[in-house]
Amino acid sequence: MDFHHVTEAAGIVFLGLVFYSYTGRWLASTRRIDRRLRPLLNGLAFGLLTVALMISRIEVSPSLFVDARAVPIALVTLVEGGWAGLVAAAYRLWLGGSGFLAGVLWLLATAGVAALALAWARREGGVRARHAFALGGAVFVVTFASFLLLGARGLEMFAREWLPLLVISVGGVGGFTRLFTDVANAQAAEAARREAAELRAITLLARAAAHEINNALMIVAGGLAIVARRLPPGSEDGQWAARAREGIDNVKDIIIRMNAITQIEEVPAQGFLPPMLDIRRSSGSG
Repeated sequence: MDFHHVTEAAGIVFLGLVFYSYTGRWLASTRRIDRRLRPLLNGLAFGLLTVALMISRIEVSPSLFVDARAVPIALVTLVEGGWAGLVAAAYRLWLGGSGFLAGVLWLLATAGVAALALAWARREGGVRARHAFALGGAVFVVTFASFLLLGARGLEMFAREWLPLLVISVGGVGGFTRLFTDVANAQAAEAARREAAELRAITLLARAAAHEINNALMIVAGGLAIVARRLPPGSEDGQWAARAREGIDNVKDIIIRMNAITQIEEVPAQGFLPPMLDIRRSSGSG
């Protein structure tokens, strides 16, 4: 086996890990791109990495080559889902050749079993070693099935390549999944800490503002009550004073909601108005 090719393939997968890590941090620190596009962005990137691995084959013996194309698809789908399988399948379809159908179905099936493993892991509270190595075994079975589609020629090829394919499927997926899940868990913990700090800052500011507004409002309400007692009943000035009292009551309701903020809900940007805190929904009263 040419270990230079192995190192090259591992380097490509590590490049994907670095990209995944920096993408998560960048999307967490900017609002220019909707974070819901993250699976699509990572799927495209890892699909391109899969194409790179399809080109950078590993020489097992003279005239015998394998590649690690299944690894990035399984990894990115397992940690968050993605579109990598579609990108790689489109490239394999473009290549054509006698085995293109088996190759395309292999890539799509790999993404499919990874999605099933992700659903299993989410039901159990997160990706664990058993999910990763079970996925590696499933990828190996899918690989065998793709060789079966080629008939006798495929079985002959699989008989020569089964061991390196087993190492790539089980070892590659199982081993690299731990690295990817560590990065994903660290990003989730960092996001939770950032959201908690943001919520604390907002609640402290809202309560301080509510206190100051309430102090000024009490002075205004007291003065209005004195003026209202001196106005003739039913006069136009008396009606304006009644409306002012309604406004004061509305401000008091806002102060109550400001003191009851427990989450962060935003009002989307409209025209020239930037996004802002939705006090009613953030206090659970809307």
